[in-house]
Amino acid sequence: MGNRALRTAASGMYAQQLNVEIISNNIANMNTTSYKKNKAEFQDLMYQQVLVNPINSSTPGTTSSPTESVQVGNGVKPSSSQKIFLQGDITPTNNPFDLAIQGNGFFQIRKIDGSIVYTRDGSFKVNSDGNLVTSSGYLLDPEVNIGDTAAGVSISRDGTIELLETNGDKVPLGTIQLVRFLNPGGLNALGDNLYAETESSGKPILGTPGLDDFGEIHQGFLESSNVDVVEEMISMITAQRAYEMNSKTVKTVEEMMTMASNLKRG
Repeated sequence: MGNRALRTAASGMYAQQLNVEIISNNIANMNTTSYKKNKAEFQDLMYQQVLVNPINSSTPGTTSSPTESVQVGNGVKPSSSQKIFLQGDITPTNNPFDLAIQGNGFFQIRKIDGSIVYTRDGSFKVNSDGNLVTSSGYLLDPEVNIGDTAAGVSISRDGTIELLETNGDKVPLGTIQLVRFLNPGGLNALGDNLYAETESSGKPILGTPGLDDFGEIHQGFLESSNVDVVEEMISMITAQRAYEMNSKTVKTVEEMMTMASNLKRG
């Protein structure tokens, strides 16, 4: 019984250690553009049937039934780390190539190897070919080319890109489309503010900003991290207390096993 209690407490300590690591990562990314906080999820382990009074049940003349038992758990295990895709604050930057999504959706990005990934980080740049790219140099997909100008570009909330010429004319340069998923929490986080499609996320749904449950694009703005520092600090304290209680459980079980060992010697 002592070994089971030790394993149970140890599983609780490991779970809270992982919880603290996830909370720490959230706090570390509190200023990361469009970062979505993680939440640790846990499951209880298998249960065992333990006799209520095994001594009396085996003693002649007693009325206790040997079938009387209780369920005793074996601890906890981490089950997953869930991304929480709540909207972050929209902050102005006055940079014409900073784009924030207000609502559902992701920008579609094509990496160097041709694979498609997704992001909500709209801090775009213009590369030497005049194409809109991410900070890592990955192309926005479908590809948008604005030429060699860095001024007079207007991006409407439905993703329409126009070049404002000096004579007042507007020249269409293309459109930005968004992608959404039925279960964005199932996306695989790759780092660099990028996500990849998985079976859990479902297939990407391509659409126009502002229509069919897609968010609108705001030019000259960026989406901030959705990490609430106060909430994360409270979670950190709670995890620390839980870790402390599990460590005290280990100490208590060790003392009980020592006392039982001394009784046997006596």
